[in-house]
Amino acid sequence: MKRPPKFGVRWVCLSCLNCALATGAAMLPSAWQHEQPFTVPSAGLIKLSLPVETLDAARSGLEDLRLYDEAGNEAPYWVAHPVPVIRTRHPAKSFHVSLTPHTSVITLETGLTQDVDGLTLESPANNFIKPVRIEGSLDREDWHTLGEGQPVFRQPDGAAQLHLSFPSGVWPWLRLTVDDRRSQPIPLTGASLDVAATAAEPEAAEWMQAAIAERHENPGETRLTLNLGAANLDIAAIKIETDAPLFARQIALAVTQVSEDSIREQILARGTIFRVALEGGPASENLSVPLGSQVRSRQLLLFINNGDSPPLPIKEVRVKRRPVYLLFLARQAGSYHALTGNRHCSAPSYDLSALNINPKSIPVSALTLPPPVENPNYQAPEVLPGITDNGTPLDVSAWKFRKPVKIVRAGAQQLELDLDALAHAQSGLQDIRLLHDARQIPYIVEHTSITRSVQASATAANDAKDAGLSRWTIQLPEAGLPLTQLACTARTPLFHREVALYQEMEDERGTKYRQPLAQGSWMQTPEHTNREFVLQINSPLHGDRVFLETRNGDNPPVDLQNFRFFYPVSSILFKASTEEPVFLYYGNAKAAPPQYDLSLVAGQLVMADKAPAALSAEERLPGFAVRDNRQSGTGTVALWSVLALVVVVLLWLITRLLPKPPPTGKHE
Repeated sequence: MKRPPKFGVRWVCLSCLNCALATGAAMLPSAWQHEQPFTVPSAGLIKLSLPVETLDAARSGLEDLRLYDEAGNEAPYWVAHPVPVIRTRHPAKSFHVSLTPHTSVITLETGLTQDVDGLTLESPANNFIKPVRIEGSLDREDWHTLGEGQPVFRQPDGAAQLHLSFPSGVWPWLRLTVDDRRSQPIPLTGASLDVAATAAEPEAAEWMQAAIAERHENPGETRLTLNLGAANLDIAAIKIETDAPLFARQIALAVTQVSEDSIREQILARGTIFRVALEGGPASENLSVPLGSQVRSRQLLLFINNGDSPPLPIKEVRVKRRPVYLLFLARQAGSYHALTGNRHCSAPSYDLSALNINPKSIPVSALTLPPPVENPNYQAPEVLPGITDNGTPLDVSAWKFRKPVKIVRAGAQQLELDLDALAHAQSGLQDIRLLHDARQIPYIVEHTSITRSVQASATAANDAKDAGLSRWTIQLPEAGLPLTQLACTARTPLFHREVALYQEMEDERGTKYRQPLAQGSWMQTPEHTNREFVLQINSPLHGDRVFLETRNGDNPPVDLQNFRFFYPVSSILFKASTEEPVFLYYGNAKAAPPQYDLSLVAGQLVMADKAPAALSAEERLPGFAVRDNRQSGTGTVALWSVLALVVVVLLWLITRLLPKPPPTGKHE
């Protein structure tokens, strides 16, 4: 075969390597689930963009990707991952602020000989919005306008935009004119400069739509679960489309991640989206937030901090994906096979260091891989083979409650814990156990930011002796619930109150005292209307009643209604079959956390297709007894009863032991 002069030494090295790795087997290996056949029209060095279907079918690091030619020879390859441009930031060499009757003028010396294309201001002010004009100069005499009317702001809820962008250029001097006509000047203390990238990103990224799989409205926060359509995508940024005319919101992006013995949500990036229109200037907006991370699951969590504002109407969410490239040497034209879907193989080790391949210098081929299909030679392994359901026996005599678990499909399961389990289990869920046939089923706890609401009944319990005090007694459906927020609404249009939430407790002597749970300030005016008030509960609840109080001063009482509590959703993930009945046990105050080897393969369980399991009615076990630590006063009555009995017995013993008085008689 004639060697194309274009590739030189690379061709010889790869050809020798291909020959050394030839297997001589025409059949594809049976341990790989997915196959993508494609045709190479001519021999040579091939660079193609891996489609999202390939990334989704493969492992996160492409450890299971293999290439075979039509003769069954394994072809070594090179993967070029996206490398985002790293931007550098430098403090300004000098920073000077001067005030005029209507503006704040900042003159700064960059101290840089490289191109700059943006800067970020520094200010301790926490409530402002101002337009800025940006100018650049080479000699501090002639000034050129680089930007006009760009907004800078910071809101009390934390939403902020202090970055200004402008065309790239070498500017020894920059001048910023901040418009102070609509509000008082703010303190400006410094600025950092963005050095422009020396080269553009190696390949253009593509925008993809992300489906909104779930939407949860928590108090003051919108939680969106985004379905990316594939796993293992390198996401550069996310963009939100909304018709809201004017807004500013803090957002956060997160993924679920295994942490020690549980699953929690990890924040990947934070940012601010906004759409503002300043008087006399054009509307400005920023609806995207940079991410720059590989998302290993198909789901990405998006949190929007609404504060006291209504939730944003979301039309669409899109993500910007950076491509991943596959490079290999096709020794000859013909059919090739890309294989993926092997969860247990090791990553290949190809000696390609001598090739000195620069992926940027190789053009992308027009070849496209078809969607993955089932490998005809594939032999399916056991579902989640690293997880065994043959656990150790457990003596459940110390457990007080259990619930049957409904399993509708064998394999990986997701079971959300209900109010009964959350109320009667330990606060850290250490006593949760899953059993079938008296043996434990290993599980891992998944903590989420999803909240569920619990409606509560509230009755006015004002003090007749204190007309200026309003009090509500709130009855909870269960004692000991892990509640984190209280929300209620007011029909009173104008008021300002300090509100306190507390519970009544008893000490060992039976003396009642108040334990504070939450407090806050609630104000409603025509300019600031917040009909729903939310209190963050900072202490655990022990009983099934709490109290809300506020002082009215000389004002009429506030009319409150629609009392709701919120608690975070916790689930457990496990593997089970439909052959044996499964029970959830809880209610053992002395149980220590279980130690399962399941944490070693928790990643498989998280990525697996999980069936939703459900809980049935609660059963009280024979050893059930009311727990002293859940209801205030229950243990105190029993304690005083025992003490009273002890006192009576002691008095009786003392009277028996005292000497009897001598008998009285007549003296002679």
